Amino acid sequence: MKHLDISVIVPLKNEEESLPELAAWIHRVMQDNGFTYEVWMVDDGSTDQSWDVIREISTTNPNVKGIKFQRNYGKSAALNEGFRKAQGAVVITMDADLQDSPDEIPGLYKMIAEDGYDLVSGWKKKRYDNTFTKNLPSKLFNWATVKMSGIKLHDFNCGLKSYRKKVVKTIEVYGEMHRYIPVIAKWSGFRNIGEKVVEHRKRKYGTTKFGLERFINGFLDLASITFVGRFGKRPMHFFGPLGTLFFLIGFIIAGYLAVAKIFWMQYKMTERPLFFLAMLLLIIGSQLFLTGFIAELVARNAPERNSYLVEEILENEG
Repeated sequence: MKHLDISVIVPLKNEEESLPELAAWIHRVMQDNGFTYEVWMVDDGSTDQSWDVIREISTTNPNVKGIKFQRNYGKSAALNEGFRKAQGAVVITMDADLQDSPDEIPGLYKMIAEDGYDLVSGWKKKRYDNTFTKNLPSKLFNWATVKMSGIKLHDFNCGLKSYRKKVVKTIEVYGEMHRYIPVIAKWSGFRNIGEKVVEHRKRKYGTTKFGLERFINGFLDLASITFVGRFGKRPMHFFGPLGTLFFLIGFIIAGYLAVAKIFWMQYKMTERPLFFLAMLLLIIGSQLFLTGFIAELVARNAPERNSYLVEEILENEG
């Protein structure tokens, strides 16, 4: 297999009008810069003629290849399948709606191949869809992600990103985790993460495929990926302290009620609301402990329990 400088992954749904222009634009940039490349267009269950357009493009440009999902699985699944197929030393993702400019490819490639970054995320500093319903939730979303992940990026949701090949072959993207690929990469040991200001263009064809629900789902996914990243291999470190805290508070309250009953005989323990609070805390604490134990058993028996990112240098003997 010949060496490829760049793999471009383009997830898409119902973008038949923009695909020919996008493919021609990418080809022109690659030719001008002397890159060897491949383009994987991943059709995420389009209901228009997108797949036929991809097949037609691939007949005239063998560098363009296609993957078709039988139904819509989401952008994360499309990216993950593209990552699985990519063979380029640098992998670049971009949206198919022409709002991401292929002219950014050389700069993104240089930051990976020459400057030593593992991942570079685009920052659409000047936007053309800067409406209240998109801008304010996006700023809140990015602020929360920075606070929870510690990764100082301005635009986690930008589809224009570049990766070292090793990164995309190590991580797995599922659900709606495509927004958090930098976070997933960080938890996988890739900490050299950079940012590049990129051009944001007005949408030329079609309409956006995302609504406000993506921000609600985004925050839920952020909580999930943060928990898995920090406690995936040691869940008792999360459930244990919580269980101890609840159980201890419940035990102290129950002890206080017992002492008050024995020495002052002023009331029945079961007539006080504190009694029921103590029982609730004791039960919750015990359940959290049991959850931690079960999670530890599951984690210890998972195939990837002792799977870590490693580099080896093998020397030839003799």
